[in-house]
Amino acid sequence: MRVGFIGAGNMAGAIVRGIVAEGTVPPEDLTVTSAHGRSAQALARETGVDAAADNLELVERTGPGGVVVVAVKPYLFAEVLEPLADTLADLDSLVVSLAAGLTLDTLGSMLAPGQSVVRVMPNVNAMVGAGMAAVCGNAATTEDQVDAVVGLFETVGSALVLPERLFPVYSAIAGSAPAYAALFVEALARAAVRNGMPKAQATRIAAQTMLGTARTLLEKGVAPTQLADMVSSPGGTTVAGTVALEDAGFSAAVVRGIQAAVDRDAEIAAG
Repeated sequence: MRVGFIGAGNMAGAIVRGIVAEGTVPPEDLTVTSAHGRSAQALARETGVDAAADNLELVERTGPGGVVVVAVKPYLFAEVLEPLADTLADLDSLVVSLAAGLTLDTLGSMLAPGQSVVRVMPNVNAMVGAGMAAVCGNAATTEDQVDAVVGLFETVGSALVLPERLFPVYSAIAGSAPAYAALFVEALARAAVRNGMPKAQATRIAAQTMLGTARTLLEKGVAPTQLADMVSSPGGTTVAGTVALEDAGFSAAVVRGIQAAVDRDAEIAAG
């Protein structure tokens, strides 16, 4: 399988590095390009992959049945894809979009009829190999094609197949939630500073605690409520803190935040 990346920014770079590190695709079978070439050339030097002179050359290098990952800003997709539509169709390429807000139907309208398209929503944690990605293919894709894309994104974390109708919810809890989690870490650190702990030390402790909690939930199969019960002694400090958080509307505020993100996604999609 040959894979090309149109765009060599943070997200594309993280995925390329993960693929090379895991040996999922040999470097000689990976090609990158970018608008001005500099970021693609830098990524190629770092990872040993090839840098193409332009997008058409990249598509041609991926060859018949190749995977073309488009990792540019959503407003640039039509400008990038429409000139490549005939070549992508002739080569029976699999087009993979990393754009937020562009549905499979919208992407299909920029390409030849019957073009295989997979939509992927990764998140920022791919940069440290701990990303989460949702994957969905259009009617022209095969199960093997979708599985291949899932495999690519599992090199930088976890990936799963998700119906496109759930992408707005996924985006709210995976795409946006790193911001919310960072705010929570900041709030924990501020509370510690209030009680005399240096900020850098408090931030490290809070972030590591979040990391360990996530690993416990995923690796031990513990439900969130079970983990909360495990660290809550009757009449203890954890229960006191939990009750205070709930009295302040903690859970309700989180649900409202997620709903606001889902509603805003719908507004953007409606234009």
